[in-house]
Amino acid sequence: MVLKHFFTSILLFTGIYTFSQTTTKYDPHQLFSPTFYPSAVNEYRSATGSPGAKYWQNKASYVINASLDDMKNEITGSVTISYTNNSPESLPYIWLQLDQNLYDLSSRGQAKLPATGNSRYGDAASQFNGGYKIKSVKLITQQGKIAVSDVKQVITDTRMQIIFPTAIAANGGTVKLTIAYSFLIPEYGSDRMGILGTANGNVYSIAQWYPRLCVFDDVEGWNTLPYLGASEFYLEYGDYDFTIDAPASHIVVASGELLNPSEVLTAEQFKRWTLAKQSDKTVMIRTSEEVTDPTSRPNKERLKWHFKISNARDVAWASSKSFIWDAARINLPGGKKSMAMSVYSEESKGDSAWGRATEYVKGSIENYSKRWFTFPYPCAVNVASNVGGMEYPGIVFCGSSAKKSGLFGVTDHEFGHTWFPMIVGSNERKYGWMDEGFNTFINKLAVKDFNNGEYVRQPGSRGNYYSYIFNPNSEAIMNTPDGLKELNIGIDLYEKPGYALYVLRQTILGPERFDYAFRNYINKWAYKHPTPWDFFRTMENAAGENLGWF
Repeated sequence: MVLKHFFTSILLFTGIYTFSQTTTKYDPHQLFSPTFYPSAVNEYRSATGSPGAKYWQNKASYVINASLDDMKNEITGSVTISYTNNSPESLPYIWLQLDQNLYDLSSRGQAKLPATGNSRYGDAASQFNGGYKIKSVKLITQQGKIAVSDVKQVITDTRMQIIFPTAIAANGGTVKLTIAYSFLIPEYGSDRMGILGTANGNVYSIAQWYPRLCVFDDVEGWNTLPYLGASEFYLEYGDYDFTIDAPASHIVVASGELLNPSEVLTAEQFKRWTLAKQSDKTVMIRTSEEVTDPTSRPNKERLKWHFKISNARDVAWASSKSFIWDAARINLPGGKKSMAMSVYSEESKGDSAWGRATEYVKGSIENYSKRWFTFPYPCAVNVASNVGGMEYPGIVFCGSSAKKSGLFGVTDHEFGHTWFPMIVGSNERKYGWMDEGFNTFINKLAVKDFNNGEYVRQPGSRGNYYSYIFNPNSEAIMNTPDGLKELNIGIDLYEKPGYALYVLRQTILGPERFDYAFRNYINKWAYKHPTPWDFFRTMENAAGENLGWF
């Protein structure tokens, strides 16, 4: 079967060669050159695509306390950041991402929007003027005391530089600082966060909600590309301990384990929550009828929800008094367990819509865990939002109006991102295809696995595949998402690399060789920062095939 597909590929690539010769001066022989990959291999990254003997990466951990004001639509918070410099050089300063500054009307991202305002990432005509209000940035001494004076800070668009009186020592030096801040929540935050109005109250999907460390790595040093909307995130790994103070009428869900369920749920809801953790079938924790019943929430004005997650690159959360809430157990390899959950409003319920959302979450995560790498988080939450689809560790935001195959597809895609880039931490800001393309590829296999192929569609025409390769408007996948025309992002970062990996698996290497090499890549770069060339070298070495031409 593989041989048959291989000859089909030969015909396809012959067509590519003829096409390129008649329309461009490009010499395809360059792809077969032995210098196709960068030649630099050092003690940090090896020729086999593995982390080198002296590979290092820094660590950023966060303790966050935030409060939601649902009258002003405002977040007020403080974050204590513990940063460890494992690099071989001292750091006199650090850079942080201030992603909310994208929504300042003077930001670069606002200037980049098309004049018509027709963009997934914002509206050029919007008068919403958001962004962080940084109230203070202070060092914490080794004795745990807050320094009297602020450190020097320089804010440039969506980045903040903090300059220290004494550099952070190399090879394990640490620093701890605390930042007080606030921001107004954008109604539509570049399809990554926002506020959805429902009959029973707003749904707040909150992300990019605290200052986050930029990555300092052995490839570029500080990675400080600004946040412009299209390009996503490149983040350090660390541990998170965070508390959300919200009106008691709200249900709050988030990345990580809820540490105080008995304090924020009624006795009946806590009983159901405990039952759901042990059930393969979906259990209602808060029903539709309870949403409008004041007794379905503790009789208090406000509550603090306490969450924790380890070895993650980010956290996000959602809050609403309109949430219907259901959950079920996730069964993982080796007897491990996790918890699938969905929260949605009355408008989104139904067996053909969000009533099956937890089933989709459970199915997707169990499948990817068996195929590639075990799901690492204590829960997986699906939120019905005004966000079309966006992923964070242990929580995703999906369109509230999605139904049937559409809801399965977006759920499976967003939780597929658990593996790329939440586990394999590539640089999304530069190489969007390393998370979107890889995820599109694993989605193609997963849809066949779910419920005996319930949502499998008939294969598209060959013309669809040609369009990924020959589309005259197509651009190189190595472009940053911000560097691509917005209409090309779907083709160049999702479909083209996703289909290419599918061809590589089904036609060129065969499933057995491909899957072994792909798992090898995931395992050795889990919770690390691979480059494209680390991926190429890993696949070639583990599959035993020179793929430079491919």
